[in-house]
Amino acid sequence: MKFFLAMFLVFIVMIIMYYSSKKPKERKIYGIIIKIFITIGIVLFGIFVEFAFSFSISRRTYIIPNLRTIISYALVFVMTPLFIISVWYKKRRVLMVTLALLVFFAIPAVLKINDMLVIYDDSKIVNLNVNINVSEYQPFVYDTKIVRLDHEPSMMLEGDLPVIDGAAAVVPVYSAFMNAVYPAEVNGVKTELQYNNTQVGYRLLADKKIDVFFGAYPSESQIAYAKKKGTEFEYTEIGKEGFVFIVNKENPIESLTEEQIKGIYSGKIKNWKELGGNSESIKAFQRNEGSGSQSMLIRFMDGTPIMDAPSENKVSYMGLMADVVADYRNYSNSIGYSFRYYIDTLIANPNLKMISINGIAPTKENITNGTYPIITPLYAVTYKGNDNENVQKLIDWVLSDEGQEIIDKTGYARVK
Repeated sequence: MKFFLAMFLVFIVMIIMYYSSKKPKERKIYGIIIKIFITIGIVLFGIFVEFAFSFSISRRTYIIPNLRTIISYALVFVMTPLFIISVWYKKRRVLMVTLALLVFFAIPAVLKINDMLVIYDDSKIVNLNVNINVSEYQPFVYDTKIVRLDHEPSMMLEGDLPVIDGAAAVVPVYSAFMNAVYPAEVNGVKTELQYNNTQVGYRLLADKKIDVFFGAYPSESQIAYAKKKGTEFEYTEIGKEGFVFIVNKENPIESLTEEQIKGIYSGKIKNWKELGGNSESIKAFQRNEGSGSQSMLIRFMDGTPIMDAPSENKVSYMGLMADVVADYRNYSNSIGYSFRYYIDTLIANPNLKMISINGIAPTKENITNGTYPIITPLYAVTYKGNDNENVQKLIDWVLSDEGQEIIDKTGYARVK
């Protein structure tokens, strides 16, 4: 932005010099420089208009793709060169016509800028479950890693199939649900199965574009967004999971108390030496607002203010949290958080270590028997008033022995 502002100021200065100069040679030099600036500007403008216009009309079904392609390329490869030629060779009629066309096509582009930014924002988080290869957990594919029942399920959905989505760490679970009780012709590629993350998933549920979201409890902002949309979430606990804190394997710390962790994330404890570790400053990583693990951290802190993390200590995706803590460059001074199944099974990074809380290790057994201190329910979240009767059928089946068997064999703790 500063570069473009500087170039614009230089351009203004050149115009002033051009009109203030009385020497023909100087005016000629200034004129050439001004034309160069205009040329660069119109090329950038043409590229933007082509991209924005292409985006704008691609959202409308009544424009055929071939026509869209022709118009898009014409903007950059025909009208932009014509405009440049008219600038350099003083063809005023051509200049006015091409400028009018560019402005005409720019109007829908400008009107769509907000939509473009929203789509771009979403594109940074949708389907970017770092360290999870969703193709390994596809339903209706023989050699994927999902859990399969060793018998025919007691129920098979048909008709209006619920659209399901979930958190990154729960992909293997709800994909296995689909594999068990959805008709095979769905084939895992239609809209009944979504692979988004917590932020996008809860927004889609609030907008009533999906029927069931599998994951942790939503954040306050996600609940507020749902209320704004007139949507009331309903929660069904289908499993249990442990919220865990992770450190680099080189960290000598094996266990911390809940109060010590709260001290770290409130900023009161700043050095590992205060906790019996090495004399190193603590690099406490955090997730982005609205993520499942960040919402869980807020609930764990239970009113204790969380320190503001510098930008380099904030990560956008759950997989990145594991990566930065395990990174050899961080050695033993980093700490992060996630969910046990995700770290222990999906990531399984040998450079990571899950620390015990109050001396109790975050094992599946300790989560099942309730001795591990930080346990969070795994929910099937729906919205009130959904008239698709298959939604409740799916929830009931998930709570049955067969559904609970899939949860258990996948690696989560069952509720029944």
